[in-house]
Amino acid sequence: MNYKFSGFTQKLTGSATPAAHSPQGLKPGLPAESPTMIFATPTKVVSEGAATAEYLGTNKVPDLQRIFQTSDGVPVHLKRGVPDRLLYRTTMALTVGGVAYCLVALYIAAQPNKK
Repeated sequence: MNYKFSGFTQKLTGSATPAAHSPQGLKPGLPAESPTMIFATPTKVVSEGAATAEYLGTNKVPDLQRIFQTSDGVPVHLKRGVPDRLLYRTTMALTVGGVAYCLVALYIAAQPNKK
């Protein structure tokens, strides 16, 4: 016996084989013809544009590889100099400040009410 979900009773009910194999809301096939174009100019297919890709800037990957792969004892997150140090120190300051704020909030919350 086949079962089908009944939208009326919200339960599984017995059904015939064709009804059980075609769920509610789904149509059995796709249309044979393609839909009409909406816009006046046709769009490019992905395979057409892949061979003639144009980039707006230069490739910076080799320069960055050279910077990050040097073994000078500096951690990778500080290799680019002053901006990295500034971001690192700001992150550490915000982290320490957040931990201090959480500890103060926990201390205040742990105090009994004074009524």
